[in-house]
Amino acid sequence: MTVWSAAAGVMSAVLLAAAPGARPTQDEAPQRFTIEDERITESSGLAASTRHPGVYWTHNDSGYGPYLYAVDAATGRTVATLTLQGAEMRDVEAIHFGPDGALYVGDIGDNFDGGWDEVWIYRVPEPEVLADATVVPDVYRVRYDDGPRDAESLMVHPQTGRVYIASKKRKEPGALYAGPETLSTTEVNTFERVADIDLWMTDGAFSPDGTRLALRGYFTARMYEWTEEGLGDQINRQLLIPAQPQGESMTFTPDGRYLMYGSEGERSEVVPVELKGELLPESLREGEPEGDGEDVGEADSGAVPPAQGNDPADPDAQGGAEEDSAAFTRLLATFALGTVLVVALRRLLFSRRRRDG
Repeated sequence: MTVWSAAAGVMSAVLLAAAPGARPTQDEAPQRFTIEDERITESSGLAASTRHPGVYWTHNDSGYGPYLYAVDAATGRTVATLTLQGAEMRDVEAIHFGPDGALYVGDIGDNFDGGWDEVWIYRVPEPEVLADATVVPDVYRVRYDDGPRDAESLMVHPQTGRVYIASKKRKEPGALYAGPETLSTTEVNTFERVADIDLWMTDGAFSPDGTRLALRGYFTARMYEWTEEGLGDQINRQLLIPAQPQGESMTFTPDGRYLMYGSEGERSEVVPVELKGELLPESLREGEPEGDGEDVGEADSGAVPPAQGNDPADPDAQGGAEEDSAAFTRLLATFALGTVLVVALRRLLFSRRRRDG
């Protein structure tokens, strides 16, 4: 065993120790996988295909060209690349399926936090056959009713087809914006602020039946009820989130029983989290035990339950900041402990080599 393989084992043990409630998935559960494509180094969005089981669509962040990648979870390899002809892809942050079977791609990031008057959404039908192709997308120009802002989360409701964007919290709380009932390719589409959400949001997803909205940050995640009137109550159950280098993406599995979490980085991993109790979409809750209030999502490894925040409807709520801070502190402590153990291991091996020499 080399120093570095031993170190990797130590770090894995440390991460597992920091993940109360984590357990291996069942045989029928989706497996975690690694994105093997060397071109995908900043996977910033994730969408599970229903047409092609086991395939997940992703894309890079800004500066990598107008490409969408279909990744086979069984191998981690790219099985199709779509080139979006004419798309600028300035700061692409999200991807989501609509009820029409098309992929909606959100070029909605703004590293200048409000420096761009307009952002874009691209729409392309998912191909029936997975193969490399060049496609011409529909382009929707987007503005917000209260001015420009940074965003990384785009969601399309699976029944109504309405598009939503969640802005990223910086100087003020993040917010959920609703687009027009039907997007226009000829006019600017104004998205209206419909709810404040005090969370640093990096992605979101609707459940397949449209009754749940999941939102994630780097270290925390929340589940909300979704009703005919729109955003409902936050579900007061802990939702696990994996410990990832830079957690940027999320999607429901097609059956709605799991969330898949992705991260930026070379050979980044996509990790499943099983949903339980009230976290499950309504269509799956029939016959499910109500539990004792302690139901949590369960991940295969490296997941930590975030602390519960305050009421997101309260404009003075600090829950999102407290969640991020607490989770970040846990993550720092975990890596600090791992570093100490790795250094100690290296010194031990070095001392043995000197004695043997």
